[in-house]
Amino acid sequence: MADDMVPIAGGTFLMGSDEFYPDERPVHERTVEAFEIDRYEVTNEDFVAFVADTGYVTVAERPIDPATMPDADPADLVPGAMVFTPTGGPVDLDDWRQWWRWEPGAYWRAPEGPGSSIDERMRHPVVHVAFEDAQAYAAWAGKRLPTEAEHEFAARGGLAGARFAWGDDIYPDGVAQANSWLGRFPYDNQGVGDAAAVGSYPPNGFGLYDMTGNVWEWTTDYYTPRHLRLSDKPVDGGKRNNLLAAASAQEGFPMIPRRVLKGGSHLCSPDYCLRFRPAARSPQAEDTGMSHIGFRCARSV
Repeated sequence: MADDMVPIAGGTFLMGSDEFYPDERPVHERTVEAFEIDRYEVTNEDFVAFVADTGYVTVAERPIDPATMPDADPADLVPGAMVFTPTGGPVDLDDWRQWWRWEPGAYWRAPEGPGSSIDERMRHPVVHVAFEDAQAYAAWAGKRLPTEAEHEFAARGGLAGARFAWGDDIYPDGVAQANSWLGRFPYDNQGVGDAAAVGSYPPNGFGLYDMTGNVWEWTTDYYTPRHLRLSDKPVDGGKRNNLLAAASAQEGFPMIPRRVLKGGSHLCSPDYCLRFRPAARSPQAEDTGMSHIGFRCARSV
């Protein structure tokens, strides 16, 4: 699957949405040049091959520098990652700490922490990858990460202005078209309950799988809480916001730059986070992978 890419002709489309979250606004015209993008999200099997060939160590496996967290208990400064944990019942949905926990020893090979394994999940998307990790894999594969515009253009699959990758109905004929949370979040999930094997849901109009739902995916764009005026400078095979890391910090995110995640994940729920849509976006600190974040690669043509 690592070399299975789909050619995208490129073109001009209406990016964003005025219907849902403020950071998706305004709807505006965007042009992307022709590119290729992975048909599937990068899997554990793909990442195993990368690590075996390079000896790469992900951010989640590395010791934490005490200088970056001066107020933390030194005993807590051990490698690990953020892991989703369902609650026992209804909780305040404004407090994400109710369902996210820091798990020492969690990383891509042990997604839930020590004792967990990917042995039965080799075709599932790799998770707990920070931006640096995703970039390293892409470079090894002779590819790159997509821009936000490329990802959204590809996710839409040729459907102009549709809410979802398959149309405007969230569950056509009552059938989920993407791996998302079904039930009351974050305690009653009647869906898969985790990331699914790639390709488990129908492809979009371009033949791409899991462009929405399953796991969030890294893009190269710095995040700001609205769409800004485009630069004329082409970057990474497409035109994107010409922003430096400082721009991300100036928008209220100090210290660690945020990149745009696209596509939503299996944790997206209509009663909390209706973001398994092409226009949806989310900020993520470059140095932080989580149990619902993965990626796919692109390539200029």
